[in-house]
Amino acid sequence: MAVVIDGKEIAKSYRLKLKEEVARLKEQRIQPKLTVVLIGEDPASQSYVRGKEKAAQEIGMESDLIRLPAETSESELLQLIERLNADASVHGILVQLPLPEQIDESKVIFAISPDKDVDGFHPVSVGKMMIGESTFLPCTPNGILHLVKEMNVPIQGSHVVVVGRSQIVGKPVGMLFLNESATVSYCHSKTANLSEMTRQADILIVAVGVPKLITADMVKPDAVVIDVGVNRVDGKLVGDVEFDSVKEVASMITPVPGGVGPMTITMLLHNTIEAAR
Repeated sequence: MAVVIDGKEIAKSYRLKLKEEVARLKEQRIQPKLTVVLIGEDPASQSYVRGKEKAAQEIGMESDLIRLPAETSESELLQLIERLNADASVHGILVQLPLPEQIDESKVIFAISPDKDVDGFHPVSVGKMMIGESTFLPCTPNGILHLVKEMNVPIQGSHVVVVGRSQIVGKPVGMLFLNESATVSYCHSKTANLSEMTRQADILIVAVGVPKLITADMVKPDAVVIDVGVNRVDGKLVGDVEFDSVKEVASMITPVPGGVGPMTITMLLHNTIEAAR
């Protein structure tokens, strides 16, 4: 029976350290500030933003939410980002994705100053991560790495198999583990014999958005399984891993919800504090 990795508790403990750091910065007359831009009325995005606001307030960080209508033009959004880039009181800028179809996501990501890119999506941030330079790391991948380290899972020399190749999670999480001297394999929708690959994983990270894709027969006994998927099925949130069966095979597993999610917001706060510093 697997140990269930409690992302909520690990995040709570880490945020206490961040709260102390914010207090120290305030003594130096530095008030860390995160500005979030939300376009439209997407329910999931609104929920995420509320979570970020609450977490920021809990650690004493200033959080500013700018709401824009769904019909906002690309040029209007880019002008706003330009103003935020120039505002010395704003340390971190986050434009909540996804964006309406009239706005080019890449242009928006490129427009945010690398010095305020607390999401870790700017090409400068990504490039620095690739070569192991200090930078703002993408929040979900960094949260996953932190969870694994907190559970004292050996990383160096371990075989990490990542199922998923998104720019937000799949690609960067593999690179972070590679930078920690793991051996990393990527799998995706075109991978032949997926189960053969997943059964080789000492650490299996699944981020594809397909409910219960990974079943017990696809997991190596005593593997550590990190489920990044968040899918709504029959009104309930479920992951990309069939939790009930896989927990009988794995040594450790993250639940959905309550696993990776809390760490994503925590790493966003961490990045904003670093930007303020």
